[in-house]
Amino acid sequence: MPEFTARFATPAEISSWDELVTANPNGGNLLQSEAFAAVKKNYGWTPRHLAFDGPGYTSYNLALEKSFPVLGRLWYLIKGPDVADVADIPAMMGALRVFLRAARQNVFAVKVEPDIVDSEHARTVLAGAGLVKVADLQPNDHTALLDISPEPNELLRTLHSRGRNAVRRATREGVEVHRLAPDESVMRAMYDLMVGTIAAKSTNQVREYAYYRQFWTEFANRGQGRFYFVHEDGVPSVGAYVVNYGAKATYKDGGSLQQRSQYGDSHLVQWAAITDMKELGALEYDFCGTPPAARLKDPTHPFHGLGLFKTSFSKSVTDFVGCYDLVISPPRYKAWTAAAERVFRQLYTRRTGQQFY
Repeated sequence: MPEFTARFATPAEISSWDELVTANPNGGNLLQSEAFAAVKKNYGWTPRHLAFDGPGYTSYNLALEKSFPVLGRLWYLIKGPDVADVADIPAMMGALRVFLRAARQNVFAVKVEPDIVDSEHARTVLAGAGLVKVADLQPNDHTALLDISPEPNELLRTLHSRGRNAVRRATREGVEVHRLAPDESVMRAMYDLMVGTIAAKSTNQVREYAYYRQFWTEFANRGQGRFYFVHEDGVPSVGAYVVNYGAKATYKDGGSLQQRSQYGDSHLVQWAAITDMKELGALEYDFCGTPPAARLKDPTHPFHGLGLFKTSFSKSVTDFVGCYDLVISPPRYKAWTAAAERVFRQLYTRRTGQQFY
C-alpha cells in the first residue's frame, strides 16, 4: 500500500490554489476551486485547503467545514480526494484520520466523493478503507462526458446522430448563439430561464438568485465562466453557463423557454460552448447530471429529459462512485445518522431558506 501524509496547505500553496488543483492526477474539479470556496464561505461553510503528500504526487483538495453543538465538525471533501488510482484511497483516508487527531480538529466525520468511475472493484476498495456509502449529493455523480480533443469536424461526426443533426439544422436555419458579458440583466435572464425550466420539468428546488449571482460572478471574474444565449423575437429563449477549469469544461447551469420555434437551438448553444472550451484548452466536457446509466430510459426519473438531451452528444452515461462517509468518531457519527443530520438540515433550511449542502 502506498504511504500518504495529510496536512493543511501552506499560504503559498493557497495563493496558487487553482493551478495546483488542476495539476492533480484527474485534473481537479470546479467544486474544488478558489471561486467555489468563496461562494460556500457565504453559505454556511468554512473552506479548508488540504494536501495529501504521497509517492509521486501531491493531491490538493478543498474541504468544506460546518460545526454543530455537541457533535463537533463535519468535513466535506467535495468531489475529492483526487487520486491517481482508487488503490490510493485507503492510504489517504488513513493519513486523514492521523492528521485530524493530531491536529485536534474535533471532526466526527468526513464526507468524500472521489471522481472514480463506479465498479465492483472500486466499491470493494472503498469499503475496505472503512468508508460508509451514503446518499449522493452532487448531480454529476452520474453524468454525460464528452471527449472534445478531436478537431471540430471530426468531433461533430462523433456526436450521437440526434445531436449532430440538431446542430447542423440550427446552423443551416440561421440560429445565432451569443456569448454575453455577466452583467445584471444577463444573470437575471439566466436565472429566470432556469426557474421556468425547473418548474416545468423537475421536482427539484432552485437556489435563490443571490447564490447563482455570486457563483457566476466568482468564476467569470477569474476568466473561468461564460454565458451563452439564443434569442427568439428579441427575448432570451435558451441560456447556458459553462465553466472552464483546467482541462475540464462543465455545463453548470441552463434553462430555456418551454414554447419556442427554433429547432436545435439548445443543441447549438452547447456546440458553441464546446468549441469555445476546446479553444481554451479543455479536453473534456461534462454535461453535469443525468440519471444513472441503468435508468437512462426510465421516464419516471426526474432527470429523464435532461439525460436524453445530454446523451444526444455523448451517447452514454458515466456513473461515479458517489458519496461516502469516513467515520472519525463512531458515537457522534451514530447520533448524526440517527437524527442530528435530518434535524440540522431542517433547521438550516427553515432559518436561511437555503440548501444545506
